[in-house]
Amino acid sequence: MGTTKHSGRIKLPGKPDPKLWVSAMPFGLGRIKPHHIRDTMKIMADNRDNLPYAMRILTQGVCDGCALGVSGLYDQTLEGPHLCTTRLNLLRLNTMPAIKPSVLHADIDELRRMDSTELRKLGRLPYPLIRRKGERKFSRASWDEALDLIAAKIRNIDPKQLAFYLTARGITNESYYAAAKVARFLGTNNIDNASRICHSPSKTALKRSVGIGASSCNYKDWIGTDVLVFWGSVAANNQPVSTKYMYAAKRKGTKIIVINPYREPAMDGYWVPSIPESALFGTKIADDFYQVNIGGDIAFMHGVMKHWFEMERKQAGSAIDHAFVREHVNGYESLKEHVEQQDWAQLEQSSGLTRARMTEFAELLTRSKSGVFVWSMGLTQHRFGTDNISQVANLALLRGFLGREHCGLMPIRGHSGVQGSGEMGADPFSLPGGEFKGEDIPRIEQVWGFELPRWQGDIVGVSLENAMLPDNHERKLKLFYTSGGNFIETMPDPDFVRACLESVDIRVHQDIVLNTSTLADAREAVLVLPAMTRYEQPGGGTSTSTERMVYFSPEIDGPRMPEARTEWSIYMDLAARVKPDQAGIVQFKDAAAIRAEIARAAPNYDGIQHLSKRGDVFQWGNAWLCEDGICPTPDGRGNLIAVELPELRKPEGHFYATTRRGKQFNSMIYSDTDPFNAAHREDVIVSPADAKSLGIASGDAVVVYNRQGVFHGRAKLGDVAPGNLELFWPEGNVLLAKGVYEPMAGIPEYNIAVVLEKAETYHAFKDTRYVERRIDELETEVLG
Repeated sequence: MGTTKHSGRIKLPGKPDPKLWVSAMPFGLGRIKPHHIRDTMKIMADNRDNLPYAMRILTQGVCDGCALGVSGLYDQTLEGPHLCTTRLNLLRLNTMPAIKPSVLHADIDELRRMDSTELRKLGRLPYPLIRRKGERKFSRASWDEALDLIAAKIRNIDPKQLAFYLTARGITNESYYAAAKVARFLGTNNIDNASRICHSPSKTALKRSVGIGASSCNYKDWIGTDVLVFWGSVAANNQPVSTKYMYAAKRKGTKIIVINPYREPAMDGYWVPSIPESALFGTKIADDFYQVNIGGDIAFMHGVMKHWFEMERKQAGSAIDHAFVREHVNGYESLKEHVEQQDWAQLEQSSGLTRARMTEFAELLTRSKSGVFVWSMGLTQHRFGTDNISQVANLALLRGFLGREHCGLMPIRGHSGVQGSGEMGADPFSLPGGEFKGEDIPRIEQVWGFELPRWQGDIVGVSLENAMLPDNHERKLKLFYTSGGNFIETMPDPDFVRACLESVDIRVHQDIVLNTSTLADAREAVLVLPAMTRYEQPGGGTSTSTERMVYFSPEIDGPRMPEARTEWSIYMDLAARVKPDQAGIVQFKDAAAIRAEIARAAPNYDGIQHLSKRGDVFQWGNAWLCEDGICPTPDGRGNLIAVELPELRKPEGHFYATTRRGKQFNSMIYSDTDPFNAAHREDVIVSPADAKSLGIASGDAVVVYNRQGVFHGRAKLGDVAPGNLELFWPEGNVLLAKGVYEPMAGIPEYNIAVVLEKAETYHAFKDTRYVERRIDELETEVLG
C-alpha cells in the first residue's frame, strides 16, 4: 500500500475560459440537455412534506447515490459544495411516508399492474409483510412471526440451500459485515453483492495484474494528468458530480478521451450546475472519441501495444517506460511476443477502428508523462471482462502510469458503498480483509470465534438458477434472502429469472420499498421486512467510495417508519433465532462495536473504529496503491498478461447489441426520456449508415430479436459505431442469454448478437421459416 497521504481539496480557477464553452447561448437554450434548475424545483416540490429533513440529509449525510463519496455537500477533491440531480432524485426514498394500507394490502394483481417506478412512488414499507402460497394479498406480520418462520426454515434445510444477497441501496459497511458474518455463522457461503453484476471483473483483473482490488488512485489525480481515459464509462451520466473533476482537469490542460461504441452526448459536453461558468455556457468534456465495436476493446488495445513495439524497434524508449518495466513488471517478453503476432487486419475488424486511429491513440499515450484510466461496465459486463481490465492494466504498466501522482487505474463505482461489500466479506470469494482461501480462513475464524464452512459458495446468478434443481439436490435453493435488489429487472432473461424466484420455497425481501421482484410468487411464502435507510440507523454507518475513502454518515433526526429496523440488527436477530445457544457469538451492542471488530478483521480498515461523527473520514491505503511501482503481489511486481483476442463473429447483416442507462439510478428509472439525447426508453439507437442500408428512418417501428427474445421499439438515429446497437437497460434484458457468465469473475454477459428489422418486415414473415432461419444463423455467433 502507499504511504503518501491524500493532500486535500484544491480550488477551482476563478477566471472563465471561453475556449471550453459548448455554446455562448446561456444555459444551452435550444439544446438537448438536462434542465438542472427545473429538475431541482420539481424534486423540492416532491419533498415539500418533509423538506427540512431532506435538507438535513443533504447537508449532514453521506450521499447514498454513486460512490464518489460526498459527505454533506463536500468531498475531498475540490473546494466548494457539490450536488447532483441523481442524489436529489434519491431523496424521496428517505422522506416519503408509508404506503397506504389500502394499497399495500390490495389484490396482488392490482400491484402487479404497476411497474417499479410506480411501486416505488407508493411509499415506504411500514411493517413486516407475508404472503403465503395461494394468498391473493400481503398480510401484516409481526417481527417475531416473520423471523421465526425464516429461522425455522433455515434450521430445516441444508446450508447450501440458503443464499443471501445484498445490493448497494445505501447499505453501510456495518450491514455488509454483519451479513457476511451471520451467513457463515448459519453455515452458508452463498452470499453475494451488487458488484457481481457491475465490477467483479475489475477486482479479479486488478488482483492478478497488480495485486489490488480497488482504485489505485484518487479523483484528484484526474486534475492535471496529461491524459484521462474513460473506457466504457459514461461518468457524466452515472456519476454526475464527476463532471466537476472533469471541468477542473480541462482547466489544467488534461486531455480527456472516451472509448465507447456510442458517442455519448453527456461526455461530449456538460453543463455543470455548481460551476457558474459551466452552468451558463457548458463545458466541452471529451477531446476525442474512439468508437470501438462492442467487445472490440481488447483488439483496440492490442493495436495500441503493437504500434508501441513497432516504435521500440525504431527507437528504444520511444513508447515503453523501460526503467519502470525493468524494476516493477513481469512478463514483458511474453506479452511482446504475443502482441507482435497479432494481425492488423484482424485487429481492425474486431475493434471496428482503423490502424491509423489505433496508432493515433498509441502515440497520444507515448507523449503523455502521466495518465489515469477510468472504466465501468462497458468493459466489465462481458464474458471476457477480466481480460478487458487486465489489458488496460497492461497499458498502464508499460507506460509506468501507476503508483504516483496523476496516474492510476480506476474502476469507477456506480453504487454508494459497494466498494466495501467484498471488503467486508459479503462475497462468496472474499472474507473481511482477504480472500476465502488460505490463511485468511483461520484468521477470520479466530476473530469471529467459530469455524467457517469450507465449501465454495455460489455467485448470485448460479444461486438463482439452483432454484430450478430437483428438490432433493443438496444445492437446491430453498430460502433466498435479499437485501434490496430487483433481479427481474437487472439480470438477463427476465422471464427465466421470475421462474427461478418463484421456484424458491421462501423468499425474503429486506427493503425500504416494493419492486416487481417482491411481487413474484414463492412455493411457500414471500416475506417483506422493512429496513431503515442509512440516515435512520442508530449510531450511524460508514461507506467506502471509489477512491477508498471511508466516510461516516451520522444518524439524522427526522421522521421514522415505526417498525423499520437497522439492517445489521435484523441479521443478528435472525441468527439468534436459528442458533439461540450460540447467539452471543454474532451479537453487537451497537454500530460502534461493529466498526471496532471490522478494524480487527480487515487490517486495511484500521481507523474505521475512530469514525463517530459527521465529517469523519479516512482513506485506506493512502493516496496511491502500488506507490512507487511496488505492488502487493507475492514478488512486489505487476504482471503483464497476454490475453487472447475474443472471437467476434456474427452473420452478415446482424448486429451486436448492448445496453445503456438513461435518466435513472441503477434500475430505478426517473424519466422515460433521456435528457442527453431525447431518446425514449423503447428507442433503439442505430447508426445512420446501418439505418439507411435497412431502409429504416428515425422513428420507424422496429423489432430487435434473437433466440432469447424479441424487443419492439423505435429506431433512433445516433452516432454509434456501425454494426452496433444500443438499447436501454433494463428494457433490453429480454434479448440477453441466461446462464452466461465470465469464467473468472462470474459477471453475467450483457452483450448479444441480434437481428434488427423494420416491424412491418418482421411481422410479414414471422409465421414463416424466414425468422427461424435468421435466428438459426445466430447460433454460429460467438461473442467471447
